[in-house]
Amino acid sequence: MQKSFLLLGMALVFAVSGVDSQAQTRRTFTAAHVFRGEKTDLLQPLPTISGWADDALYLLINEGKTMSVDAKTGQEIPYTAPATNQVSSKNDDVYLRPATGEEKRLTNNSDREANPTLSPDGRFVAFTRNKELYVVETATGTETKLTNDASETVYNGYAAWLYWEEILGRPTAYKAFWWAPDSKHLAFMRFDESNVPVFPVFNATGQHGTLEKQRYPKAGDPNPMVRMGLVSLNTFKTTWADFDEKADQYFGTPFWTPDGSRLWMQWKNRGQDNLKLYAVDPSSGGKTEVFSETQKTWVDWLTEVNFLGKNQGFILKSDRDGWAQLYQFGPDGTLKTQLTSGNFTVTGVPLVDEKTQTVFFTARKEASTRADLYRVGFDGKDLRRLTFGDYTHQARVSPGGSYFLTTYSNLTTPPKLALLDKNGKLVRELGDSRGIEFERYSLAKSEIVKYPTTDGFNLPMLITYPINLDPARKYPVIISVYGGPNAGTVFDGWKPINATQWWAQEGIIQVAVDHRGSGHLGKMGQNYLHRNLGKWEMTDYIEAVKFLRKMPVVDSTKIMITGGSYGGYVTALALTAGADYFTHGIANYGVMDWSLYDTEYTERFMDTPAENPEGYKASSVLTHADKLKGKLRIVHGTMDDNVHLQNSIQLVDKLQELGKSFEFMAYPGGKHGWGGAKAQHQRGETFRFIYQNLLEKPLPKEVQ
Repeated sequence: MQKSFLLLGMALVFAVSGVDSQAQTRRTFTAAHVFRGEKTDLLQPLPTISGWADDALYLLINEGKTMSVDAKTGQEIPYTAPATNQVSSKNDDVYLRPATGEEKRLTNNSDREANPTLSPDGRFVAFTRNKELYVVETATGTETKLTNDASETVYNGYAAWLYWEEILGRPTAYKAFWWAPDSKHLAFMRFDESNVPVFPVFNATGQHGTLEKQRYPKAGDPNPMVRMGLVSLNTFKTTWADFDEKADQYFGTPFWTPDGSRLWMQWKNRGQDNLKLYAVDPSSGGKTEVFSETQKTWVDWLTEVNFLGKNQGFILKSDRDGWAQLYQFGPDGTLKTQLTSGNFTVTGVPLVDEKTQTVFFTARKEASTRADLYRVGFDGKDLRRLTFGDYTHQARVSPGGSYFLTTYSNLTTPPKLALLDKNGKLVRELGDSRGIEFERYSLAKSEIVKYPTTDGFNLPMLITYPINLDPARKYPVIISVYGGPNAGTVFDGWKPINATQWWAQEGIIQVAVDHRGSGHLGKMGQNYLHRNLGKWEMTDYIEAVKFLRKMPVVDSTKIMITGGSYGGYVTALALTAGADYFTHGIANYGVMDWSLYDTEYTERFMDTPAENPEGYKASSVLTHADKLKGKLRIVHGTMDDNVHLQNSIQLVDKLQELGKSFEFMAYPGGKHGWGGAKAQHQRGETFRFIYQNLLEKPLPKEVQ
């Protein structure tokens, strides 16, 4: 350990002495560059490629025109996209933009339509209105209402908050219906929240204020009851999937089989340690179990199922053995082959090529901080890395797997764009974002190092050093965190020119650090967090601070940590449970006690409060509030519908009872984050906190 720090210190000295002569002539960034987007010509845009036209032609957008480019020769010709119908929602109505002809208005209603979605055959548009599900025929404009029982607590095709936030995902915009590929059926979820407790969200505007009544199940509460309906587009009648809606269960995003004959539904028990896939017959609602996985901790939802033709079954990703790997199953769910194995994480499957019996997949294999593209045979043999170098790659594979495009970078290399063939052979470089002024600016130097834990893990830490680092000087530290399970932030990719560069110029060491459950150690590492959120995050973060303290350039009296949401929780915990190591913190809209957060997310890791009372107590910031001795600022929006203001208010109340000194900033009307003038205010106040406490000087006018 001492030897490694000696080498690190020597490296810092050499780095400083090696750049001093050049740094004198290099430019620094102004506040206008960093915060207001003033042009520097440090970087230039990469070519804009919208995708693949086919296996041999990619689409390049140049000066507003789309060109198809021959991957082999580079020849460009104008491209006209195949004529397709499109739908949109504007002025609260649904409009059809046909492949030929004029735009057509399909609905005429005073109530807003949500999520208009065209059927694959173009005959219908499905949408929701007032939490009811409708379809409208594109040829005639004939509208059909498919459901009739929506109420204050019942929604059809429109997600309950818990499902939108934690299961279906925010990008769905509450959409909870899915067209079959053959357009013969429309599946939808029906939610009944009548048993879900109401949480009051107070709006203080006006003379009397208003109250939003949010159906929000906190840990241990009843969940929404959910049914899956399957509508026949021949009869408009609904068949219900054969599940008991009153059972304590969850349903995930479903998957239609390619021929539309079955809807594969994801099911989990309330404890979330058993995930099943059921194939549901849309005509009868009958179900057949095709896959089941049980783990001692929790099982994550599937994000994709790769169906195979010719009755070969399906391929999916599972972390059953501690690392996310690929498996092929037969049509009945019997395991046939484990396609990949090892202590690395498979992140996705961009293409399954059944002709060559090959799977193209992305993984963090060469290093947990980088991503690459690979391919492997259906038999699990001939695994081959297709990307190159010590870079993070974002690959887009052609439809037939003959080529792929990759945008790649690392901490010191701005993004580049290249075209390669299926064997990983470079066809041609397509772009470099390094601009003509790149060498003329003093860029902050960053590196990824490993810090040791007391039980033998080596975890990644990203350090960004001050410009013109002086080895004889001690610098304050800002640690930025999120910290949630499988939500790492330390990756070897190019970072944009933003506030990080400003703080480097001002003389602050900036750190991003991941713990054992952040994903670098796969599911094996995440499992440590089960039933005791906060314990191992703080254990590892404290070891990271110990590591930093041994660096001769670190001022151990100024170790600041900050983050939002889960990062707000970690920050508050660091200033209390970790008060001997962290001196300053800004905790933004954090969960301060896990009994105050929602069921699906919290119980996935913690089980219910009744099942794990000691775990909930130990993980609560309130439990450790008496240890606060540094400077903590708590920040929250008053109308946060995700992490309720209740969290920060309860911590404020506890700290007041204990006679502790702290700061609290509320943003009226703010949800889970905010924009506009309030965002500007928050940034200014955050900067003021840093200047006053870490740099010990006034906030400069140019950043106010």
